Amino acid sequence: MSVTQIPLPFLYTVNHLGPDYLRRALAGDVRTGLTSTPKWLPPKWFYDAAGSELFTEITRLPEYYPTRRELAILREHAAEIAELSGSETLVELGSGTSEKTVLLLDALAAAGTLKTYSPVDVDATTLDAAAHRIALAYPGLAIWAVCADFERHLSRLPRVGKRLVAFLGGTVGNLDHDARASFLEELRATLSPGDGLLLGADLVKDTGRLVAAYDDSAGVTAAFNRNVLNVMNRELGADFTPQAFDHVALYDGKLHRIEMRLRASRPMRVHFRELGMAVSFKAGEEMRTEISTKFYRYRLEGELIRTGFALSRWYTDPAQDFALVLAFVPEKRRHDGGQAGEPRRPRRGGRGKASGPAAPPEAV
Repeated sequence: MSVTQIPLPFLYTVNHLGPDYLRRALAGDVRTGLTSTPKWLPPKWFYDAAGSELFTEITRLPEYYPTRRELAILREHAAEIAELSGSETLVELGSGTSEKTVLLLDALAAAGTLKTYSPVDVDATTLDAAAHRIALAYPGLAIWAVCADFERHLSRLPRVGKRLVAFLGGTVGNLDHDARASFLEELRATLSPGDGLLLGADLVKDTGRLVAAYDDSAGVTAAFNRNVLNVMNRELGADFTPQAFDHVALYDGKLHRIEMRLRASRPMRVHFRELGMAVSFKAGEEMRTEISTKFYRYRLEGELIRTGFALSRWYTDPAQDFALVLAFVPEKRRHDGGQAGEPRRPRRGGRGKASGPAAPPEAV
């Protein structure tokens, strides 16, 4: 682990990813996923620089509603979320460019509780750019940027003050049921009583709308999907021909999830120079590159309750396309008569400025 103070007064970075971590993790996923039947890869490998740009373009497409719906919910309810949480530290998992974060930071600053922002992302370059942008926009706010894989390093989240962990964008749906349960259990274990979770989730809806959101008419999502082949070619010396694979998006009604796949248009054998291995594809064979689970309210709330969270609020848009769920780690009964799981009301304070920078939090 390395810790660096960047030349801004209260900006620190901590990197839990050792040298060549991402390449080694990709190699492990390729060895496991591409030798399985059926073949699969986790969706995090979409997001190199080109993939991140393509995803930003996807969020602006008319078919892709989740980003617009989540932003609308945040604009309407951020102030109440801040009041209910009373959080001193905002931790954002998979923060990316931190564009949505401003709504929560402004609301927490207006509530007078905000001291620290901790973005967490696996992409060090994107993380550094976002942390600098937030540091310049919020003078006096302590920024503790963490380069980490949230599927593996939850126990190393900064521990400073009362925390609100934001996991937005519906990313929780990229985990299957068992992985989601493990993730929520581990997150619950690393939080303290009174800490909160703000979870973004896409909801079950008309199948046609769901599929269109992952198979747009402009072909941007298809390019995004094929980009994972470019990543393997570059990082592992593979010889995929991306245009030899067709983009597939379908909805599994039993599992309530979208699956994105790449379908081989002809028989081929792909070599991985850096791994000393080769993988064969039959004509029509598919490799799953993403799952995106869609939720019913009772199912998602049940998962949170079973992993030890106390529910507070369920926010959705008028069309009920998307939801933000606010939950807390239960607190013990307090002397003021509050009940377990009831968040404390934050104190009131001045708008826009923290009450003082926090010292660099302990990262374990």
